[in-house]
Amino acid sequence: MDLNNWSEENVEYMFEEIKRKLRMATGGSIKASNIKQEVYEDLKDLYDLVVSKNNFSISEIDAITTELGKIRKA
Repeated sequence: MDLNNWSEENVEYMFEEIKRKLRMATGGSIKASNIKQEVYEDLKDLYDLVVSKNNFSISEIDAITTELGKIRKA
């Protein structure tokens, strides 16, 4: 899978992986159709950060979920 280019499939995959790594119970309000191509790189950067780490502090999780919210609203 080439995550360098925007597609709804790529967005869904990245969100699912972020939710899995952070052990987020919900994320249903985040849908690929909500993500515009203009913020795709921001999502990709966030995804790269999340998959590169094994553990997260509470403040890191809070910051990541805040960023996800900003991406969704953009």
